[in-house]
Amino acid sequence: MSEVSAIAISVANPGFEEILAEALEGLLAPTHKERGVLQYEMYRDMKEPRCFVFIERWEDEETFDAHCNSPHVIAYLQKTDGWVESNKIHVLRKGK
Repeated sequence: MSEVSAIAISVANPGFEEILAEALEGLLAPTHKERGVLQYEMYRDMKEPRCFVFIERWEDEETFDAHCNSPHVIAYLQKTDGWVESNKIHVLRKGK
């Protein structure tokens, strides 16, 4: 199988920026221990501080899917219900 990349964008509801930032940072350590992770980095938009972007690379679609269904991601989604205005994930592959 081929490498999969993802760009995940989360926008906090007004007033939830910092608490969401902490919750998102909490995903870093457990994700870096997952099988198949090649890159998992969090960024904050310099002009829109409510916007957080993850740049991810995974060995293949299977390891990416496993991450999306991991206990720490599921717990994050439950914990942050109501804190997030929008979530969008772009799953990418190289080339045409």
